[in-house]
Amino acid sequence: MTMISTDVIDAGNEKAHAALEADYDHLGEQLSRRGIDIGWVKDKVSAYGVAVPSWGVGTGGTRFARFPGKGEPRNIFDKLEDCAVIQQLTRATPTVSLHIPWDKVVDLKELKQKGDALGLGFDAMNSNTFQDQAGQELSYKFGSLSHADAATRQQAIEHNIECIQIGKALGSKALTVWIGDGSNFPGQSHFTRSFERYLEAMKTIYKSLPDDWRIFSEHKMFEPAFYSTVVQDWGTNYLIAQELGPKAHCLVDLGHHAANVNIEMIVARLIQFRKLGGFHFNDSKYGDDDLDTGAIDPYRLFLVFNELADAELSEADGFDPAHMLDQSHNVTDPIESLMNSAMEVCRAYASALIVDRDALSGYQEGNDALMASETLKTAFRTDVEPILAMARLEAGGAINPLGAYRAAGYRAKVAAERPAVTSLGGGIV
Repeated sequence: MTMISTDVIDAGNEKAHAALEADYDHLGEQLSRRGIDIGWVKDKVSAYGVAVPSWGVGTGGTRFARFPGKGEPRNIFDKLEDCAVIQQLTRATPTVSLHIPWDKVVDLKELKQKGDALGLGFDAMNSNTFQDQAGQELSYKFGSLSHADAATRQQAIEHNIECIQIGKALGSKALTVWIGDGSNFPGQSHFTRSFERYLEAMKTIYKSLPDDWRIFSEHKMFEPAFYSTVVQDWGTNYLIAQELGPKAHCLVDLGHHAANVNIEMIVARLIQFRKLGGFHFNDSKYGDDDLDTGAIDPYRLFLVFNELADAELSEADGFDPAHMLDQSHNVTDPIESLMNSAMEVCRAYASALIVDRDALSGYQEGNDALMASETLKTAFRTDVEPILAMARLEAGGAINPLGAYRAAGYRAKVAAERPAVTSLGGGIV
């Protein structure tokens, strides 16, 4: 099932094909002089995939306001169709990450069949104990897995176990747990007892994991709790993964750190000790902004992928990170933003693959700081777009995904089919 006519894609590709061939050949000659096979890089990029968050195809917002967009998805089936457009055009997003209960359905078989028909798999499941749902017996206002009340903790545990059961039916292999637990005032919570309760609850969830599943704990420095959060940084996250066992790993969200934190070093540390579970890719200027990936600091994204490529090429022990986008689109078409973000992630990966690692290692061992830095910048400054476009073309995607999307008029089409959302209000999602 294709959401956009292949005629539209083919027409755009035909116009751009000759120029792409010339650009690709020219780049291939440049890389060859550096001892790099462009075909090898292209094959690596072609095999790469980043998951799309189901909630990402809807319009986001801030604490102050949310402005609904045209043709917003009404349910998970609409969301899958929007996700299928992103995959159809970019060929870089073969899986979707669901959020429960936002994406909960009565018939899981129907949902699985819809994904199969669209050529989409299901990535990690995401539980939600950071907000109350309609009909929920106990409130998470003062916490969930770390709540002082045992019954509230049990309710949160059961929800996470339910997410595992749903994921098993859909073919998922991981559960991501992010909690908003914390405190807004000094003295409000007992740091040690809160963390002990959290660990106890997570150990119960861990026991329910199938043998071939992983659990990802996600740290966040602040928000919605503004004085302390239970899982506040990568060190605490690492302790959690160590306490739980071999199926537990740390998830790194690029926006969940203090300003100027060296995220690529965190990535390196987690790789070194075999506890890197994966990523939520986005970008930020001030805090957890959830901006489009690469919109603010593409060099930081590249530096993160430099560590990932180094681990991949050196076959680091236990290295198998999951990659997902996690963004809030307030003023753009979410599909366009997610397409651009997927391509930015692929760009960072391709750039990291062309780093001269032998030269870099030599400069590092020789304490040549300037040339080590320049070696990274040489790769970053190289325009790898012809590699990305050629990979998309050969996989049946669009040379210019954004151009094809706009030419197809998909947003106008779904806006005519899906009732307009009139509810206003705040909230990131």
